[in-house]
Amino acid sequence: MGSTGTSSLPPVYIVSAVRTPIGQFQGSLASRTAVQLGSHTIKSALERVPSLKPEDVEEIFYGNVLSANLGQNPARQCALTAGLPESTVCTTVNKVCASGTKSIILAAQTIMTGNASCVVAGGTESMSNVPHYLPTLRKGIKLGADTIVDGLLKDGLQDAYTSEHMGLAAEECSRDHSIPRADQDAYAIRSIQKAQKATQSGVFARELAPVEIPGSRGKPSTMVDKDEKPSIPLNEEKLRAMKPAFVTDGSGTVTAPNASPLSDGAAAVILVSEPFLKAHDLKPLARIMGWGDAAQKPSKFTTAPALAIPKALQHAGVSAEDVDAFEINEAFSVVALANLKLLGLAEEKVNLHGGAVALGHPLGCSGARIVVSLLGALRENKGKIGCAGICNGGGGASALVVENLQ
Repeated sequence: MGSTGTSSLPPVYIVSAVRTPIGQFQGSLASRTAVQLGSHTIKSALERVPSLKPEDVEEIFYGNVLSANLGQNPARQCALTAGLPESTVCTTVNKVCASGTKSIILAAQTIMTGNASCVVAGGTESMSNVPHYLPTLRKGIKLGADTIVDGLLKDGLQDAYTSEHMGLAAEECSRDHSIPRADQDAYAIRSIQKAQKATQSGVFARELAPVEIPGSRGKPSTMVDKDEKPSIPLNEEKLRAMKPAFVTDGSGTVTAPNASPLSDGAAAVILVSEPFLKAHDLKPLARIMGWGDAAQKPSKFTTAPALAIPKALQHAGVSAEDVDAFEINEAFSVVALANLKLLGLAEEKVNLHGGAVALGHPLGCSGARIVVSLLGALRENKGKIGCAGICNGGGGASALVVENLQ
């Protein structure tokens, strides 16, 4: 497909990749803040590379979408809480659902341009802890009742231009691409089954950084070491019987179980330059080959990966046929199905261990989570080239191509 866009630039390697288990909304990780989850993954990523020290990390790019009430610059808080030195440069990235992927892209660009040799990238979100807002309280409520705004909906799940829920864009996608309810339900079932298999076989355990939850009132602490939703038995009949969540006139296709659930989680990867890799005798997991971003009409964000992924492949100098494994974030089942259709991809190469419909979609984390899971899929299936793509609210998407070196 032509020469790679990164061939003339210094190579960048991923040397560590971890994620927390994904907790359900108000579930197993609800007692942890986004900062606590993020700092945990950064610390865990470093622990997996014993020859790396906290002071080796020069910069951090970390995704976080729902930052209200977390305090200034959550990325900086994650870094310092993880034990990184105060000299670490930290940037919080908000590209909605694509924040984690964009953070990795920014980290790679920073190293390629010679501004740093060791950078941590990833993302974190605690949807369970997003506050509600009282937008008129500062001016005072002069007369009558007022409205409490749900920060989770306002800043994470609603279109900023129409105030419509993202689920209505998923319904629009279903109509645009003729993807019926039955296909979406069947896809969701397959995603859940794949995630359950990956959990039961121990495949996911290799990418997880278990989270310890302190006990209260003298009770012992507990360890969250598995994704929460795949641990719940799948009831296919119940899934197919659920009522549509967003369009209730009989034409709706998107339901709670064929969409990604609200979730909590974090993920982190460590990227280094080639001289740094050699100087510290590090074993690389993967090499960054290329990336791409794209955007279109806000309500069409669902299919933006079909624009970003070809750009990333072209930038990497490979074709879709060269790719052994794809990760396409399952914001909704219809999103995965529509992008498969537009890109002409076989489902057998996509989300090999299940996706967000099965695991959950912590907004600021997911773009990094799919990269961590992609590396796991390539390792387990002995694949060489992988591509991750994720849509984001507002009409955009980001994609990343890697070469597996495990």
